[in-house]
Amino acid sequence: MNTYDTADSDEHPMLSRLIKLGLFLLAQGIAVMLVAFVALLVSFGTSWSATTEQASLLQPGDARSGTLLLKEDGATTEAIRLGIDIDITVSGPTLRTRVTQAFRNPTKDWVEATYVYPLATNGAVDTLKMVVGDRVIVGDIKERQQARVIYEQARSAGQKAALTEQERPNIFTNSVANIGPGETVLVQIEYQEPVHQSGNEYSLRVPLVVAPRYNPAPIVQSVDFRNDGSGWGAATSDPVPDRERISPTVLDPARNAPANPTSITVRLKAGFALGEVKSHHHSVKIESPDNATRIVTLADGAVPADRDFELTWKPAAQKAPSVGLFREHVGDADYLLAFVTPPSAEQATQKPLPREVVFVIDNSGSMGGTSIVQAKASLLYALGRLQPADRFNVIRFDDTMDVLFPASVPADAAHVGEATSFVSALQARGGTEMVPAMRAALTDKIGDTGMVRQVVFLTDGAIGNEQQLFETITAMRGRSRVFMVGIGSAPNTYLMTRASELGRGAFTHIGSVEQVEERMRGLFAKLENPAVTGLSAKFSEATADVTPAIIPDVYRDEPLVLAARLDKLAGSLEIKGRVGDRPWSVTLPLQNAAEGKGLSKLWARRKIGDAEVARTMREMTPEEADKAILALALDHQIVTRLTSLVAIDKTPSRPEGEPLKLSELPINLPAGWDFEKIFGERPQLVPTQLRERHADARNQPAARRPTPAAPDAIRLPKTATSAELKMIGGLVLIVLALILFVFNRRQPLLTDAA
Repeated sequence: MNTYDTADSDEHPMLSRLIKLGLFLLAQGIAVMLVAFVALLVSFGTSWSATTEQASLLQPGDARSGTLLLKEDGATTEAIRLGIDIDITVSGPTLRTRVTQAFRNPTKDWVEATYVYPLATNGAVDTLKMVVGDRVIVGDIKERQQARVIYEQARSAGQKAALTEQERPNIFTNSVANIGPGETVLVQIEYQEPVHQSGNEYSLRVPLVVAPRYNPAPIVQSVDFRNDGSGWGAATSDPVPDRERISPTVLDPARNAPANPTSITVRLKAGFALGEVKSHHHSVKIESPDNATRIVTLADGAVPADRDFELTWKPAAQKAPSVGLFREHVGDADYLLAFVTPPSAEQATQKPLPREVVFVIDNSGSMGGTSIVQAKASLLYALGRLQPADRFNVIRFDDTMDVLFPASVPADAAHVGEATSFVSALQARGGTEMVPAMRAALTDKIGDTGMVRQVVFLTDGAIGNEQQLFETITAMRGRSRVFMVGIGSAPNTYLMTRASELGRGAFTHIGSVEQVEERMRGLFAKLENPAVTGLSAKFSEATADVTPAIIPDVYRDEPLVLAARLDKLAGSLEIKGRVGDRPWSVTLPLQNAAEGKGLSKLWARRKIGDAEVARTMREMTPEEADKAILALALDHQIVTRLTSLVAIDKTPSRPEGEPLKLSELPINLPAGWDFEKIFGERPQLVPTQLRERHADARNQPAARRPTPAAPDAIRLPKTATSAELKMIGGLVLIVLALILFVFNRRQPLLTDAA
């Protein structure tokens, strides 16, 4: 009989112990494995349930939900939801925009929400309202530090509060404190802006996303201490001291549905019979109440906030009006806004001078995706427009730089062919060190005053150290003129417009490959025709404060736009200049001015811009510029870098002792951008020094990098144990015991046989 019984075990205590130990280890291993399997099953069920719920909230492309789930300490938590409604009313030469941000708290916590968002560069932000239930709280303009103190005191006291701050002229932050569980708080801002005109076309642009900025690393300057008692030590400078405030978290579009759904309505009242009305990047529905009015809405409802909204319109007549004059009476002053388009210089007898054109193309990581395609197509088109008498050069930059030729070369077939091959081979990578490239472009090696020197700079402008670039242009522009070409779905228009203003050039924007030829043709019309120069403005009877104080040259099809504050609306305005080699003048009787809206705000906003330019050009000290800016901002109640809007609900709402969680709302990646080109393909495998150099992630600290909540990422429990080792050990011991058992059973049989 081959069964094992206790009698046998009693005769072999060692065997018995081995078998018992083996069975114990085997049973323990099986038990642990069963427990781990049950834990895994439960966890998978929970994770699957959470993932299924998340997927139901975050269907790819479903921007209407406005829902975001984030990972915190291994758990998936729902974040603040944000919905945005933009309502624009165009009244002749100006537009009034109302932006409503709805912050909804779906969590069980009391939260403070902060959201970084863009606005129009030339917009004058003057109104803040906070709506809580049926209460409307209107904000006040305060000095920036004072507004921040008022907000923080209200936040600590449990009161609902909203704060609007300017980080750049086109980047703002809204902070909303003490949003209760399940509550929705509306924050509404309004701003005034002039309509843009170019030739026969009028336009407006609504930026919807802050593109990630490249922020150069701080430069640390130091000297060795010597025993001479001089006291010299280390000094630190940072080209982007506010890098934290302009670097919101960016969602990876491959792992997250778009956030921050946005609806847009434009009420277009042009003041003249309208022809074509066109949206360049969004599908729209257009209604026509009459021949001078259009109501434009998004055809598909809310859209992701990931690209600028651009609307253009043309008059029904063949040509746009060449003159516009508008007035507004506020307080004891009259404000005037004048648009004058000089005649074309085509009939000028002056022969066009030969040109030296330096092309600069940004091939940094932020230009990945469709942007580099647009930039290369634009530059190739520009190379094809060069004339034999022209000279040219090409510079490309990321965090390194290449200058194609040692100095500008003739635009013959051989050189243009070499440049074409150079441009065609470019790929997007690395950081955005724009300042060295601008220095190289402005370095005038030929010095031939018989040639017109022009710099054409193609970039998305996604840097945080704009001021360094402005100072470089101011210091080195010499006889060069700088023409900025904004590339992509969300260019930094503040950088583009200010750089072209300081460089005495012009700015154009290319948002899609389809726009390349049209927009570059318009740019070359400016490059190839003489500017209207020597412009001046004189009022016959009124005492006027005119902006800009020094009137810049204007280019073909560009209107001269003047804003003025008058002591009385009487007499006329005379504008003089030279078109090519001929004098030109026009006189505008002020009594013909039509009623305008918000002109006092626009005048103040432009005067503030004048003070910033004067500060950059060292025509005013920083203290003088700040004093002028603060006075204008407080007098006209607009937000600047020195003033903010703050609204406080006087009634405390958060119970004393309840904690307040900070929720920084993430933004979408601009459409057409390549996430991996910006933030690095595998950041965990890249050394820190290389990631800082190559990942065009704007040198954000790790805490501010994206924390995507991937619907397809299931966090499995850490169920690894020693169960497998215990099972193997138990089986080995049992086998060993069986071998000993068989061997011991055979020993008596062998003895008897002997």
